[in-house]
Amino acid sequence: MDNEFKENKLYEIFIDADDFCNSLEKWLAERGLSRNGKARKTPQPRMGTSEILTIICFYHYSGYKNFQYYYEDMVLKQMSSYFPSAVAYGRFVAIMHKVFIHLYLFALVQHSKSKKTGRYFIDSKKLPVCDNRRIASNCVFKGLAKRGKSSTGWFFGLKLHLIINNLGQVMNFALSAANVSDNDQQILDTLFNGLEGKCYGDKGYLTKLFEKYYMQGIQIITKLRKNMKNKLMQFTDKLWLRKRAVIESVNDILMTVFDVDHTRHRSPINAMAHIIGGVIAYSYYDEKPCVFIPSKQIEMP
Repeated sequence: MDNEFKENKLYEIFIDADDFCNSLEKWLAERGLSRNGKARKTPQPRMGTSEILTIICFYHYSGYKNFQYYYEDMVLKQMSSYFPSAVAYGRFVAIMHKVFIHLYLFALVQHSKSKKTGRYFIDSKKLPVCDNRRIASNCVFKGLAKRGKSSTGWFFGLKLHLIINNLGQVMNFALSAANVSDNDQQILDTLFNGLEGKCYGDKGYLTKLFEKYYMQGIQIITKLRKNMKNKLMQFTDKLWLRKRAVIESVNDILMTVFDVDHTRHRSPINAMAHIIGGVIAYSYYDEKPCVFIPSKQIEMP
């Protein structure tokens, strides 16, 4: 990844983050909740919120696999002209807690820009927080991480739930403990919020709430288990169901390119900030895996 490409991504992320922070500050000021307003007078931070969000998200494009090395070597040295007010690493880690809500809202805003195509794919990705042999000694995620099982076996950690369109753009996401099932109602309500069309998933998304979501405009299409009666399915839906592997490609990009899962976290809040930052960084990825709709199938379901 050349320096010119990195610089363009840095500008792109910062502009969007700064626009988001200005809009949020304006919204809060109108309600008397702004830190610049009379209702709340607090000391101004040395670094701007948009700068902090940019640093968190750009980490996933830096090529570094350790956030401390990235911050101390790249942010404080190589990019010192871009972030002249950058604080020490220890202080930055401390203020990451304060911008977590901003980061989450920024992710929602970015994903709201994704195109509603009417064709969606849904899946979950395991996020182990430690090796299985160290579950009993893990204290960082005590009370948060749980034991769960995926297609590759048992693990201890969290789950990242994603729903994408056929263009590979993330529509919604959710984080949960590993023992939460894929077809959990709260998870599905979050993922399907604001969407209409057909959604393709694996057998883990078979749910008794099919009619509920169908009435809301979402038709869940999956394969059947061996002990279930066969049902008729449109031929086009069978073809689309075979393309469900596109979301596996998205999960692979999040794991290999954006490094959203590793077992070196020392704070649950910063761990979630790291995960959300990776999902935001993916929205700027230029080579998203996608499934194009033939011209004869463009009509909405």
